[in-house]
Amino acid sequence: MKIALTGGTGYIGSALLGQLVAAGHTVTALVRNDEAAAKARKAGAESAVGDLFDPSWTAERFAAADGVVHTAATGDARNPEFDRSVVRAAVQALAGTGKPYVHTSGIWVYGDNADITEDSPFAPPGITAWRAEVERAVLDADLVATIVTPGIVYGHGGGIPAGVIAAQRDEAGRVRLVGDGGQHWTTIHVEDVAALYVTVVERRERLGYVIAASGVNPTVRELAEAAAGTAGVAPETADASRERLGAPFAEALLLDQQTRAAKAKALGWTPTRPTLVEELRSGSYTH
Repeated sequence: MKIALTGGTGYIGSALLGQLVAAGHTVTALVRNDEAAAKARKAGAESAVGDLFDPSWTAERFAAADGVVHTAATGDARNPEFDRSVVRAAVQALAGTGKPYVHTSGIWVYGDNADITEDSPFAPPGITAWRAEVERAVLDADLVATIVTPGIVYGHGGGIPAGVIAAQRDEAGRVRLVGDGGQHWTTIHVEDVAALYVTVVERRERLGYVIAASGVNPTVRELAEAAAGTAGVAPETADASRERLGAPFAEALLLDQQTRAAKAKALGWTPTRPTLVEELRSGSYTH
């Protein structure tokens, strides 16, 4: 397939680009500058430099592909409008064509929930409250749409665990917890989530939401203890975590979430990489 990919030099997108190329697909990475274009070409993709905030430019590139995967994010306050622009382009280019469009969400939209499924009600923290409107536009359009919803992504020393668990230590060298650490996080290795995107886009089906998670849901305390070794961990109040990390981010990290990700596994996808506890314990997050 000829696949247009946004975010192809990002954390998830770069893993996905490599797997798509390895699977024999022709990938065009839609990037923002020449440096990113060179990185994408080195990874085996073609590149197109432009403004993803411009639906017309984006739609032209989407229309030239057999399928589209959107993993890019701005990582700041512009992200809601960025996603709206990409979705407008997808509708313009792909509606009624039967070509697959794969969008990216995130597990936080489900809020506190001990058994999250794709049909669970949304209860997002403020930081992701905007997603529902954008994703409804995806599902209401005449698109062969799938919304991949990753848990906490880790692997290769990156992702949220790098900044929130491995790097956060107090004066005594103990790893700081987020709150008391009793909350569970859904987790997924970046290479496993990339493999799920490949599975989904190759199926060319309208799958709706698909949760991308390993089914392993450790507590934050378990993660911190794995990273700390003999140094130990340092619990704190939820308010202290909000002050340290910023209230919007901390509210998301304080969510207590678990999922079995049964729908993804029923598609024939099987996560195979080490768990996050194993990665933290092995020292792969030690810099």
